[in-house]
Amino acid sequence: MEDYKYLTIVEWAKNYIASKGLRPRDRFLTEKELCEIHGVSRQTVRQALMCLENENVICRVRGSGAFVSGGFAQSIPTAQVQTRNIGVISTYFTDYIFPQIVTGIESVLNDSGYSMQLAITHNKVAEEQQALQSMISGGVQGLIVEPSKSALPNPNMALYDELRRNNIPVVFFNANYPWSDYPCVAMDDEAVGKIATDYLFECGHTKIAGLFALDDIQGHKRYSGFIKSCIAHGLKNAEENVMWFATTDKNFIFTSGGNHLLEFLSEITAVVCYNDNIAIKLLQFCKMHDINVPDDLSIVGADDSKYASICDVPLTTVIHPQRKLGEAVAEKLIDRINTFNDENEDIIFTPELKIRESVKKL
Repeated sequence: MEDYKYLTIVEWAKNYIASKGLRPRDRFLTEKELCEIHGVSRQTVRQALMCLENENVICRVRGSGAFVSGGFAQSIPTAQVQTRNIGVISTYFTDYIFPQIVTGIESVLNDSGYSMQLAITHNKVAEEQQALQSMISGGVQGLIVEPSKSALPNPNMALYDELRRNNIPVVFFNANYPWSDYPCVAMDDEAVGKIATDYLFECGHTKIAGLFALDDIQGHKRYSGFIKSCIAHGLKNAEENVMWFATTDKNFIFTSGGNHLLEFLSEITAVVCYNDNIAIKLLQFCKMHDINVPDDLSIVGADDSKYASICDVPLTTVIHPQRKLGEAVAEKLIDRINTFNDENEDIIFTPELKIRESVKKL
């Protein structure tokens, strides 16, 4: 009987369209809505939609959704059908890890016949707003987004709601907004903080501090992993050895806040840094103030950027998948476009530690 449930949905859909007075080109229900209404699996709903499409009751358009048929498919301008453009919004595009991520995204999109429209926000919500508005007006078929200031309230929720209403699929990478149920492709950032801190404990350190980003959810998760490791190793009051910074003001702790940082470092033997960018700045700060790394201070970073292996003291760091992550997020979005799949399951990469010379064993 289960095999024939889709036929019931087919008949229900025809009656629904008639009773609601829907006309050609009107938007039809989504897979998720049909699953909730009928209490059936997504596969059953897909069978029903395929049948409805074969009978010319509805027409499904990649990147847009399902619509009531009746000449709808033929009435779409050819240029619109041929548009295969994906918007990619990244916080930065420097020589850090971002070029490799974007290269992975672009490679998969090109292989799938899509072009890429790239926008950079510099981790500012106002620039994210401009990018979203430009992408929506440009008629992109899907969006790949790295959130800006992901740990803070975001004023762009209305634009994401507009994307949802227009059935434009979105996939986040590196982080997700706490209020969003869009899928995300990222590292396990809590595990990043934990694996880095665990290694310092394994090397005999007990006076361990952390430098974490306050305004990005990745910073919160890496801090969480740091704290969990400290608790597991019996280190009390670990939060007192944490220094927070805003990503836009990260240089402040090494310049105007330098005296405070020196005092902070005088009480510890090792530091877990939010990322390699901060870790390398800390290495430079230590060199300026005659603090020897790793003899006086051990440092662990995260992301394994290209500079991690070539800085003055090669950096022990957590490896970021970079290009693989970019490929995975692009594949996730294309799957949502091609199959009308609105499942929101995340893809999370398990981190690994790259051991170099910036940590001393006590």
